[in-house]
Amino acid sequence: MAVSGFEKRLELHFLGDFEKDNMLGLRVLDFDSREQVLFAVQCSVVSAVGNPFFDAYVLSESSLFVYPTKIIIKTCGTTQLLKSIPPLIHYANNLGLNLQTCRYTRGNFIFPKAQPFPHTSFKEEVIYIEQNIPINLCYRKASVMPSKLPAHSWHVFTATFLPPLESHSHHEDITFIVEVCMTGLNHHLARQFFVKSGDGKTGDIGGKEMTELTRIDTINPGAFICDFAFDPCGYSMNGIDGDRYSTIHVTPEDGFSYASFECVGSVYYDPDDIVVTLKKAVQVFMPATISVSTTGCSREVWTKVAHAFEPLGLKPRSFAMDELPATGTIVFQTFTAARRK
Repeated sequence: MAVSGFEKRLELHFLGDFEKDNMLGLRVLDFDSREQVLFAVQCSVVSAVGNPFFDAYVLSESSLFVYPTKIIIKTCGTTQLLKSIPPLIHYANNLGLNLQTCRYTRGNFIFPKAQPFPHTSFKEEVIYIEQNIPINLCYRKASVMPSKLPAHSWHVFTATFLPPLESHSHHEDITFIVEVCMTGLNHHLARQFFVKSGDGKTGDIGGKEMTELTRIDTINPGAFICDFAFDPCGYSMNGIDGDRYSTIHVTPEDGFSYASFECVGSVYYDPDDIVVTLKKAVQVFMPATISVSTTGCSREVWTKVAHAFEPLGLKPRSFAMDELPATGTIVFQTFTAARRK
């Protein structure tokens, strides 16, 4: 895993009638089909795990999650994530599934000029998505959510065939997604994600050691973790806990150090749970700067997210909010360490 920085994230939801012998939906995609999708993106599977609800894959460039009617791909570096849309729609159609909603998000690229088509600009990305999704996904919106930090803004595109009122009632704010992007990692903590030269350990064994050494396994003690260490440095982890996932990706190089943490929350859980989870995740890295996107959440959730960072010496710098089709409210907040202006 090379210097990568902010990931690109694509989430597709499908709708259709399962056949009695195919309750697994998208999970039945065969190896060759999945490989064709990842070849288009320019990444590969390095580790995988599944449970009765979904399958989670650690990729050479981040993560893939496959549910019966939902797929999430998160990739970094110069991957061509959006090129996965045409084959995914094709394979889903063959399973009797039709695209219902599409959501694409990303932060600012560290090296924007190095990005290949269609990721050369957010405008080009939006054009590409709109050209490759069905025309009946007619409720569409693109948004760039700003911050006071020049290198931190949040790019979002969503599309759905559900009218706004129906779309929001469909989601009912039952679950929410928290995406945390961290830069300027504490140097000492970042060194824990370098592989010792010549130790001969596999990525799986090295990943497990990093997970335990950094106490990432305590962030959600109930999750089963699938992890991988990259040579000479870098780390990825997927956590599975029932029907919910979490994921961490780290590129620890000095000058470009970056880590991301993403998890799914629920209004049915104690709202303080997300505070505890985020504190644990951020303490692994103690970054200089954090940006947090919270999608489909209530006011109670995003205010608690903000409060989670205050005891760690992180001060709020900016706040932005928007409403988008299919996802509802998105709140984007940035924070900086008090010791670094």
